[in-house]
Amino acid sequence: MNLEDKDTQKAKKGYQPDIVEKTFYQICEERGYFEIEGNQSLWGANPACFSIMMPPPNVTGVLHIGHALTFTLQDIITRFKRMNGFKTLYQPGLDHAGIATQNVVQKQLLSEGISKESLGREAFIAKVWEWKEKSGGAILHQMRKLGITPAWSRLRFTMDQGLQNAVKKAFVQWYNQGFIVQDYYMVNWCVHDGALSDIEVEYEENHGKLYYLRYPIEGSSESLIVATTRPETFFGDSAVMVNPQDSRYAHLVGKNVILPLLNRPIPIIADSHVDMDFGSGCVKVTPAHDMNDYEVGKRHNLSFITIFDQKGILNTHAGEFAGKDRLQARPEIVQKLQEEGFIESIEDYSNQIGKCYRCNNVVEPYISKQWFVKKEVAKHAIERVNNGELHFFPPQWLNNYNAWMRELKDWCISRQLWWGHRIPVWYCQCGHKIASEVDNPKCPKCLKEATKQDEDVLDTWFSSGLWAFSTLGWGNDIQANAPYRDSDLHDFYPNSLLITGFDILFFWVARMLLSGESLLGILPFKDVYLHALVRDESGQKMSKSKGNVIDPLEMIDTYGADVLRFSLAYLCAQGRDVKLSKSVLENTKNFTNKLYNATQFLLMYLEQLGGQGGFANLGAIEIHTPLGRYMLARFYNATSEVHQALEAYRFEQGANILYRFLWGEFCDWGIELAKASKDSIYELGAIFKSALLLLHPYMPFITDYLWHSLDKSDIRSSDSIMIAAYPKPQGHKEGQLQHNFEIMQDVIVCIRRLKAMLELGSAPIKEIYIKLNDEVDNALLKQFVCKLARVENLHIIAQKPDASVGDVGEFCECYLCLEGIDLSAITSRLSAQKQKLEKELHKFKGMLSNEKFVQNAPKAVLEQNRASLRSVQEKYDKICAELQALNP
Repeated sequence: MNLEDKDTQKAKKGYQPDIVEKTFYQICEERGYFEIEGNQSLWGANPACFSIMMPPPNVTGVLHIGHALTFTLQDIITRFKRMNGFKTLYQPGLDHAGIATQNVVQKQLLSEGISKESLGREAFIAKVWEWKEKSGGAILHQMRKLGITPAWSRLRFTMDQGLQNAVKKAFVQWYNQGFIVQDYYMVNWCVHDGALSDIEVEYEENHGKLYYLRYPIEGSSESLIVATTRPETFFGDSAVMVNPQDSRYAHLVGKNVILPLLNRPIPIIADSHVDMDFGSGCVKVTPAHDMNDYEVGKRHNLSFITIFDQKGILNTHAGEFAGKDRLQARPEIVQKLQEEGFIESIEDYSNQIGKCYRCNNVVEPYISKQWFVKKEVAKHAIERVNNGELHFFPPQWLNNYNAWMRELKDWCISRQLWWGHRIPVWYCQCGHKIASEVDNPKCPKCLKEATKQDEDVLDTWFSSGLWAFSTLGWGNDIQANAPYRDSDLHDFYPNSLLITGFDILFFWVARMLLSGESLLGILPFKDVYLHALVRDESGQKMSKSKGNVIDPLEMIDTYGADVLRFSLAYLCAQGRDVKLSKSVLENTKNFTNKLYNATQFLLMYLEQLGGQGGFANLGAIEIHTPLGRYMLARFYNATSEVHQALEAYRFEQGANILYRFLWGEFCDWGIELAKASKDSIYELGAIFKSALLLLHPYMPFITDYLWHSLDKSDIRSSDSIMIAAYPKPQGHKEGQLQHNFEIMQDVIVCIRRLKAMLELGSAPIKEIYIKLNDEVDNALLKQFVCKLARVENLHIIAQKPDASVGDVGEFCECYLCLEGIDLSAITSRLSAQKQKLEKELHKFKGMLSNEKFVQNAPKAVLEQNRASLRSVQEKYDKICAELQALNP
């Protein structure tokens, strides 16, 4: 294949991924190969449909290694299905990322001295859209470098008009069914970003203090001691609580304590929630600022006293500390309590504290009026998942899903932002509120127009939870000029498969399951594949602070997209983390070089044999030579195994099968054996072309390039390999022939080992004697062995010849007579090696038999010495065996 541009000469020097990938991708995208109809030539009368949704990355994001793994696996299965004649939709998109995007634009404006408040809501939203059009979505261009093939013409954005319509429809439907309510709840509150759902809170180890506060008992000189990690919250205490079984405090239940500094009496109550063994066995109850205390407060009808506002600023309930930030005021409050004698002691204390997943601020439990989706909405989705209507890969994720769903709470969906889907609820002057899909609806109560809309926006996950069907037109009137078609939902819902990281099982997957089942009456997927994390070669999680982050864009620039894709898939076993290293990438690069060199070899032989044009496709020629028939049988074996692997989403198995066949069987043996069977070159070229089809989903660029090279065609004027038919398994067994070639290969390896031991290099051998353990085609054996092992005469024998040295394989014993061979130099070298190894064995055995050393040495040192002993012993045994063979 010729690249007709200024880089043609560079390309001729070898495979250049940077040139090929850019050129081939652009051509394939422009031709519409990625679109639903891109493979229409492969459709039957009623093609089966396959659909997979891209987890929409944040519009603020850049391609990281986790994205690269997700998109690679999605693209592999998409290309596989497309080449198998499926009507295929790989749906791309972007998420508007409410909090992240608003923060990005706010920071840009603040750098110009402009606040969002000074602009006002509408002008600020206009600025966000302006940023989105100019700078948002850079990740889409980075995806293209990875070689993925979504239907780009159908690119969706979670804030585009079609998805806004779907969001409104979903909200109104749930609202009318009673699944969406507005009420005062205890929520996770970030003073910067507002309300958060439980799974948007990230917990981390905190090394703080445990403060023991003294609460005087009313009418007594005694006090109760309570422990807290947040002393500033005592201003909101409504009670002190003890366990009803705690005899130490039974006589105090029903009395009051006096709240320090404020002199406010609060009751002493009994509740089994109290752990008698923690601290003093007494706990303060702050119903408005603690999740557990919130429930206690409701049980005991306590007061709910909110002590700070939405920005974390203390209010009048905090007395002299009002107007101060609650965390900044903590040291001052502690100092005041100490001065007044209300602190018994302070201890170092480690605990888990919640942080906002976006801004890392400490999250506070806070009572706020918010919108919630009731947990009951998920009831039927949970039942259907457990009835086997959906399959998790690996299957153990079903247990994780159930564990989470058993503890499911109402989902807080309102966010105190300007950027996002504004809650479609309107307030009438008569006091009525209306959930409506249209703006300014008429009030059904007073028939006047409602013009005031709720100020909050919906949680980003609300809109992305509809992704499996909102992208297919649900919630919209389908029109000819819309990005939807009347058949989209019919053809592609439920989606065939979802591939994503396990870390968003509850953020996204669970919410899509409940949304799809509740709103459409059917689960949104048939299969869900959850991959693990990509870690470094030591199994460490990647982080900038550790300096072990692997940037996929840098890897693509260095190695090419094919190498990164294949490496990730090769390592991605279900349920196990991917340990990516440069050594793996280097090995895959060597694999691509092997494929390139095999192509050059085939083309060279084709030219030498006077072949006209390129190699024919497999179905266009008859395979009749023994080598051709053997390689065809191995090819169809690999084809069957790859189909089974990919249908079961065993991406790593598919990669291993392809690696084994293409490198180990075709390149290492097929190409080698062809030197003794040049008439098989035409057949091997056709088989190799089909093998490139097998590999294409994993390595799309080099396979397309080599396919055209073998075809002696140009992608500019011919179709891409990506819309060629994927090979189908065939019943081409050739059992006896395959066994013959196994024996042949074993004989060749044995002879080469013999020559290496005798330091004969590649010198020809006059006579070789072979004792076989099984029957074989002797003529075939001599044809290939004599050529490849450089043997003039091969003799099949029943007994070992006298004065000979041998090597034993799986199927044979090979012998070479020693007459006329000077072994003195070899035996001298081996004897010297034996003596050296004996000294090393003595050293290691001495150390490991020393009881004092074994008792005191670190475990790692002991293991290293034991491993060294095993290694030296193996080398010693091998040397002894070789000396024995040379001196029978």
